[in-house]
Amino acid sequence: MVGTNDLQRAKTFYGPLFDLMGLSLCFEDDQVASWGDRDDDTVPRFFACYPFDGGPANAGNGTMTTFRLGTASHVDGLYERAISGGGRDEGPPDFRPERYGDKFYVAYVRDPDGNKLAFACYDGKSNP
Repeated sequence: MVGTNDLQRAKTFYGPLFDLMGLSLCFEDDQVASWGDRDDDTVPRFFACYPFDGGPANAGNGTMTTFRLGTASHVDGLYERAISGGGRDEGPPDFRPERYGDKFYVAYVRDPDGNKLAFACYDGKSNP
């Protein structure tokens, strides 16, 4: 779950990302939207919502949601979609051998509210 100050903007940002992941909008009301697999409730769901206390959403430094994907190409596609959808670059797609091993490929972005996301895979292959 991430907080947002503009639920419609969050839906506009996250909807295309989850489309690329094969997930759909499962629930929404005037306070929250969630994406997942409508047919499989064992698949984790991702929520964007207004804070329950009514205050503004504040992205925490050191807090990040990571989506594990199957291929480096998938990471690239999500990164590009996030940036073109209003996200901010926090580290372009690349291997990170110095920190995570030679097979870890990841991209980092911030959503329009400042929440940090990572798209990562361990396929260890170069992009086709």
